[in-house]
Amino acid sequence: MNALLCNGCGNKTRFDVYETKRVRTFHHFSLGGEDVVEEEEVFATTVEKIVCRWCGASDQVVEVAGASDKGAAVEGDSE
Repeated sequence: MNALLCNGCGNKTRFDVYETKRVRTFHHFSLGGEDVVEEEEVFATTVEKIVCRWCGASDQVVEVAGASDKGAAVEGDSE
């Protein structure tokens, strides 16, 4: 994911990212029952919405890294 910017309030650092992932994970359980994920393979990721933590906007969040993506709007509905 590229760097993000909220055009509503200027936030560059705090966002809630709502996403759906399809993954395969390898869980290693100790004899005591402690679970450790040792491997994760991501097959697909869909970003559903990105919400600014400062002002709550989702329709003002844009990606800013990369010349071709600069200013490209991120899909999402306002709250």
